[in-house]
Amino acid sequence: MDFHHLPVMLRECIEGLDIKPDGIYVDGTAGGAGHSCEIARRLTTGRLIAIDRDPTAVEIAAERLKDFNAAVIKANYSELDTVLRDLGIDGADGILLDLGVSSHQLDTAERGFSYHLDAPLDMRMSQEGVSAKDIVNEWPEKELARIIFEYGEEKYARNIASAIVRCREQKTIYTTGELSEIIKSAVPAKAKREKNPCRKTFQAIRIAVNEELEHLSAALDKAFDALNPKGRLCIMTFHSLEDRLVKQRFAAYCKGCECPPDFPVCVCGKTPRGKLITRKPITACEQELLENHRSRSAKLRIIEKI
Repeated sequence: MDFHHLPVMLRECIEGLDIKPDGIYVDGTAGGAGHSCEIARRLTTGRLIAIDRDPTAVEIAAERLKDFNAAVIKANYSELDTVLRDLGIDGADGILLDLGVSSHQLDTAERGFSYHLDAPLDMRMSQEGVSAKDIVNEWPEKELARIIFEYGEEKYARNIASAIVRCREQKTIYTTGELSEIIKSAVPAKAKREKNPCRKTFQAIRIAVNEELEHLSAALDKAFDALNPKGRLCIMTFHSLEDRLVKQRFAAYCKGCECPPDFPVCVCGKTPRGKLITRKPITACEQELLENHRSRSAKLRIIEKI
């Protein structure tokens, strides 16, 4: 089975993890194992734990990592604490989360992620549970408008939600192509000329289907807590909602005393738990931007546990 995926900012991620040959490392979003293989190659007595919720990714990662000291686990990265506990691992020296949709998922039409390919509405990374078809055809108009506005940051969210509801009253919406045409019919001509008007709505529905922000919020605390002292957490985001969440949580880990400024001495006793390795997010270099267009929106943030 072919699982093509160009790992984004591979060099930057590997350098950011500061890999020790005898360390324990976790790739919480293994995908096609691009990052995982590079981590594993740098280990001697160390061990890699590769996690993914997509059963196809797990199958491919297991094959590509079979010659390394690696465990490949089907799970959501928000279950990282349970995965490590079940493996008898007390802490990790580095954890990587690449939050982007894989090239394989986007390019495999039947997965229903792409607005460029006509296919059944699906978008489930785990290939189980609520699908895009369920959301598009069953969720109330108000809730559709909310997720399109909040998760897609789409200013025409109400128009699009209204158009979806009108169309589904006539017949069930089954495919990505049908949804794309509905979205295009609901936005002004100017919006259609500037960029593909489907991108934001497809992003919003995908986030809702996979509960991405909820899982990320849970995973951040679990991942940071799982780090050994001087262990690093590297997170690559692909849209502003993810990046904002990561930035704010990293800032909270680095925050010390919370006493009012007029207190002469600290009484809360709180000290920073982490230090930022990158004050500003790392972005792809010019060469990578030319070679891999999916790196354009990527931002990498790194924190080290004190």
